[in-house]
Amino acid sequence: MTSEPVPHLDALIVGAGLSGIGMAWHLLNRCPSRRILLLEGRDRLGGTWDFFRYPGIRSDSDMFTLGYRFRPWREAKAIADGPAILRYLTETAEEAGITRLIRFRHRVTAADWDTKANRWTVTAETPEGPRRFTCRLLLACAGYYSYEEPHDPPLPGEERFAGIRFHAQHWPDALDHAGKRVVVVGSGATAVTLVPALAKTAAHVTMLQRSPTWMVSRPSEDRVANAIRALLPGRLAYWLVRWRNIALQRWVFELARRRPEQVGRRLLAMLEAELPPEQIAAHFTPRYNVWDQRLCLVPDGDLFRAIRSGRAEVVTDTIAEVTATGITTVSGRHIEADILVKATGLTIRLMGGLAVSIDGVPQHLPDRFTYKAMMFEGIPNLVSVFGYTNASWTLKADLTAEFACRLLNALDAKGAAVAVAENRDPELAHEPWLDFTSGYVQRALPLLPKRGSKVPWKVHQNYLKDLRLIRHAPLEDGVLGFHRRWAPAPAAACSASAAPAAAPAPAEAQAAAIPGSATGASAPVSTASAATGGTVPA
Repeated sequence: MTSEPVPHLDALIVGAGLSGIGMAWHLLNRCPSRRILLLEGRDRLGGTWDFFRYPGIRSDSDMFTLGYRFRPWREAKAIADGPAILRYLTETAEEAGITRLIRFRHRVTAADWDTKANRWTVTAETPEGPRRFTCRLLLACAGYYSYEEPHDPPLPGEERFAGIRFHAQHWPDALDHAGKRVVVVGSGATAVTLVPALAKTAAHVTMLQRSPTWMVSRPSEDRVANAIRALLPGRLAYWLVRWRNIALQRWVFELARRRPEQVGRRLLAMLEAELPPEQIAAHFTPRYNVWDQRLCLVPDGDLFRAIRSGRAEVVTDTIAEVTATGITTVSGRHIEADILVKATGLTIRLMGGLAVSIDGVPQHLPDRFTYKAMMFEGIPNLVSVFGYTNASWTLKADLTAEFACRLLNALDAKGAAVAVAENRDPELAHEPWLDFTSGYVQRALPLLPKRGSKVPWKVHQNYLKDLRLIRHAPLEDGVLGFHRRWAPAPAAACSASAAPAAAPAPAEAQAAAIPGSATGASAPVSTASAATGGTVPA
């Protein structure tokens, strides 16, 4: 650990992806006098849209809702590819002055709340060693899955495969698949994206799935949206198209929940224009209801075109074993392969795996109810972003950022140091945090926090409800408490070995705590003095 002063901040953002950049924009515009930084574990911004490098990477939500509320999406394609989305994020960060506030190669691993000093001490791993920062408000914008550990179940005999094999999440930079036979194991969004992209140059691509997924074809360019944008000013057009798409998403989801068989029949009927009936019956008729799992989008019907061309196929079967030259299925078919790609899903990891403690005592977040799906009961001054599973992630991320700004401003206005969600309802029942049947969700349920049976502890997968609950409801609702001093409940009491709070740093050290290169861990800055600063200089 270095001996440099600890940078003390009003708000510290963990992650510089879609959520983190949006959070920073809101803070700069709604809390302009506050000191903020973003800590990013990788060496580039963009999160998912820089991390995933597999062919065809794209959004499965339209960019009028996946884009930020405050910055219109201006490109022609509503279903955008990864490079276009990364460009949008980069331009957003550059134009708003966010890039200079990002500290790259700072992977946040732990955060400890000090009840005496009313602040978080955050530890980040860097190439130069561990470094510490302190902050009043900690904002977790690190996404929902592990970058390092995808869901990678072993396939029987896969070590015998003589070709190239890997998980899609770790796509090799120099891979040349032209003229090769490729098998993609999986049936989710990654597989549906990969197969048509690979089929453009591969000799043949097989998508090997255990069971079918609900799919729907949609044009990558929204002709109605583009017509509206041609007629109206940019921001007005964006607002109209955005709300049209929000309403459409919600209507389809609600209809699927109320009338799943009717919606399922409609989706299968739409496939009849793309594929023969026998293929639809064998490979595209799922056993679960529509929207029990996320609906797979097929832009411009590219997957179906690849199948019709003969360059790709879907096989629905179970793997018996992997051989040196391919995969043998339980039905006895052997699928020849030069390249084996496992598109077997993600591993959910809340807040990037951040370890949270209070006065040195670890806090087990799965034991906690979540307040408006953004804060955890009994955990002060911590806001976490987790987007929607049935709509665009950014809709919830934008609302969460607005809430964080309101919270920070309210702390100052009330002269308070702590905001904490306090559960005083003995009848509050526990429900699963997510009700999707997707494998990656079911595997993660023991690791996710609790959803309560009553507002504001419920998790709404509903933007319209959250508008009222998050944007318009008063902060003081009888659950969110504001305090000058706060102590945790006895179950989370301070350990006897917890280190005492360090004394406030002198003014000279405070002034030196936030330069662009400042990192380390010695004299922290007092909460009272930090409230007077501005944004962090480059």
